[in-house]
Amino acid sequence: MATPAFDSTVLTRRGVLAAAAGSLLLAGCGPQGQRPDEGASSSAPGDQNLVVGVSLELSGRGGALGVVQQRALEITAESLNRSGIPVGNLLRSVRLEIRDNGSDPEVAARHAAELTRAGAHALVGGVLGDTATAIAATAQRVKTPFLALGFSDRIVLPLPDRTFSFKLTPDGTDVARRMVDLLESQRVGRVALLAEDGSHGDSGVRALRDALGSSSVDLVRTVRLPGGGQSFRAAAERATAGKPDGVIVWGTAPDSGTAARELRRAGHRGAIFFDAGAVADDTLRGANAKAVEGAYAVHPACLGGSALTATSGALVARRDFDYRYTQRHGTSVGFAPYAADALQLLAAAARKATSLDRGRLRAFLQTQMAEGIAGGYAFTADRHGGMEADSLGVYQVSQGGWARYA
Repeated sequence: MATPAFDSTVLTRRGVLAAAAGSLLLAGCGPQGQRPDEGASSSAPGDQNLVVGVSLELSGRGGALGVVQQRALEITAESLNRSGIPVGNLLRSVRLEIRDNGSDPEVAARHAAELTRAGAHALVGGVLGDTATAIAATAQRVKTPFLALGFSDRIVLPLPDRTFSFKLTPDGTDVARRMVDLLESQRVGRVALLAEDGSHGDSGVRALRDALGSSSVDLVRTVRLPGGGQSFRAAAERATAGKPDGVIVWGTAPDSGTAARELRRAGHRGAIFFDAGAVADDTLRGANAKAVEGAYAVHPACLGGSALTATSGALVARRDFDYRYTQRHGTSVGFAPYAADALQLLAAAARKATSLDRGRLRAFLQTQMAEGIAGGYAFTADRHGGMEADSLGVYQVSQGGWARYA
């Protein structure tokens, strides 16, 4: 069995949280070869497995992120199923039911309803802000726990309307604060914001305006990228008018790389700053490569290594995950495998709940405190965007790769 992904040795706030969680994943795996007790009852709706309904962007504009998360889910499910998940007096296996939503929010919402009716105990998916938000609304209606992989604060806000949803990606406010610290350290006096269309871009606009309001950095212009596959050229030209010192691109791949390319074509020679949604292989490839060289990104500190000590269990787990991913797919996952953490958190919640009842899973998800592969999480009853702010690091594109900057 692989080393657990949640570690209790990191001497930061998230390390303390992980220590409180104890051997979260160790307790989530029974001894090799153990079998369920004969005649034991099950709360699963006609299924002895922990059934996880998954709606991902395996095609369309979110495919650059969705395919990687599917692979992460499959690798993690195999790892969990080697020894099973003790739930009460039964050992459960994970069964994934994966659907391609084609990057369409309406399809994603329909998947959430269909998968729940088919017996899913929980939902995972939505790497784009709009698809994840659509799933969250349906999850609330059908009262099924949802672990979101997308970037948008609306996925879990307002909380009274999102009591069944939990977001693994960083909160926009935390990313914005870290980015403003970076801008000030780089002595960037004037900055423009180029934000993608949709809920993720909305979150970025709000978060950055708040963070920049108390800083020495002047936000000179906010421009929204057009949706529907339209050209970014006009938006890039508006963002660079007045020659700002830097431009923040707040969006997900592949839009991030395309926006950077258009900024360079529009004559911007200053720094480019990305939020975490930009960090994907697609951003660095092909025609984007020259445009993004030297750009910065705020991202969980698992990218291209880890800030964790060399002896930490979380770092060992990260290396084990990368090894298995590379062995199977020929390349490292590189950026944050949020889906792997989502499945581990769900397995831990099932163990603690001693049940697969959806309401009990939700109740125990909102008490999870753990150190994952992507970062540290601390879900509470009044906070469902659980990634800890001190999980974030700053990276810079150097020679076609993401290098740790701070």
